Amino acid sequence: MAGMVFDGLRAEVAGVRVARRVGRIAGLSRGLMEVSGLTRQTAMSDRVEILGRDGPLGGEVLGLSHDRVTVLADGGSEGLGIGDPVLVSGRSDIAPDDSWIGRVIDPFGRPLDGRPLFRGALARPLRAPAPAAATRRMLGGRLETGLRAFNTLLPLVRGQRIGLFAGSGVGKSNLLAKFATGVEADVVVIALIGERGRELRAFTERVLGPRGMARSVVVAATSDQAPLVRRRCAWTAMAVAEHFRDQGMHVLLLADSVTRFAEAHREIALAAGEEASLRGYPPSVAHAIMSLAERAGPGPTGAGDITAVFSVLVPGSDMDEPVADILRGTLDGHVVLDRKIAERGRFPAIDLLRSVSRSLPDAATPDENALITRARHLLGAWDRAELMVQAGLYAAGSDPVVDAAIRAWPDLDAFLSEDEDADTAASFRHLAECLPRDA
Repeated sequence: MAGMVFDGLRAEVAGVRVARRVGRIAGLSRGLMEVSGLTRQTAMSDRVEILGRDGPLGGEVLGLSHDRVTVLADGGSEGLGIGDPVLVSGRSDIAPDDSWIGRVIDPFGRPLDGRPLFRGALARPLRAPAPAAATRRMLGGRLETGLRAFNTLLPLVRGQRIGLFAGSGVGKSNLLAKFATGVEADVVVIALIGERGRELRAFTERVLGPRGMARSVVVAATSDQAPLVRRRCAWTAMAVAEHFRDQGMHVLLLADSVTRFAEAHREIALAAGEEASLRGYPPSVAHAIMSLAERAGPGPTGAGDITAVFSVLVPGSDMDEPVADILRGTLDGHVVLDRKIAERGRFPAIDLLRSVSRSLPDAATPDENALITRARHLLGAWDRAELMVQAGLYAAGSDPVVDAAIRAWPDLDAFLSEDEDADTAASFRHLAECLPRDA
């Protein structure tokens, strides 16, 4: 324990800067500022500290010219004036530490729970490249999740990356908390990107609870913070996950949500002069999302894995909106939560027919794959015939498959609920009991 404390102190002392370059604000416009005197001392994406009248304010370098540096501040430009000092803070990186487990931090690695927090000995770039494709391992074995739907019909395997597509208020946060407490993993890293401030404490104390926090690192940026901070939240969480992955651990990364990450990136890109094209999003948003997702997944030989769940807000269930469309094509599966299912009280409100796990069929045995196929076949038949049945227009005996689907539907719908935790073997036994023998 003493060694860990001294390691943290050494890292803090090593991070102290005895001399810093100073520039001056030469121009202010639309949230951007032009700084003179730093063109040879800064690089793109470097961090700076602006000493305004209302106190210090962080910022990031967005552009360079022969005599000016373009900086976007973390907050508004109120209280800033021509000639105010601007100090160079250096590279935009983060230094995670094993002691961060069980803690709530901001995107800069500062504690949000009121207790001291040491930086790690090794600083990591926020935008690190993904592991080389040729050296990455294959997807691993099936994971226990504690949720029947994901133990059977939508299996999750080690190193898999899935998207959780949902509108607001359909149980997304509760499902993420179920993953945090139920999925097999050594460490859980949770990114709360642009979350409502009043919900942070409720999520950590009530939804996640002591059981979930005991193995988690929560990185949070609230919705009122600047786009630079909200975008950095996702990168910081990924860097923390990579810290534990490189120690050979299995990391579960939960990012809520990629939509807010993309919205923050859009604000920054438009401020930097990039033009909007994809329904208001700049072209660079596609690369930002895909490069973030590619960093998760199986690690290289000798390292661990990052199993990732990325949530996406889909207003009006529009799965073709830009963020959803970009991410769906990048991941190894997607889960759609449906508002109509949530409104009738079934949670998780998974629309199974619109959800896919690309770990199948390899993640299940031949007998298990047969059960999954039968269940999907019956659910599809019920979906096609539901309106006719409810309207009284279907005559029993007209279609044997529809007859079987009508008998199986109540049991299958109950099976997909989260009323009890179960392991994979028990979940498949229960699924078999839900299917008529003549189906």
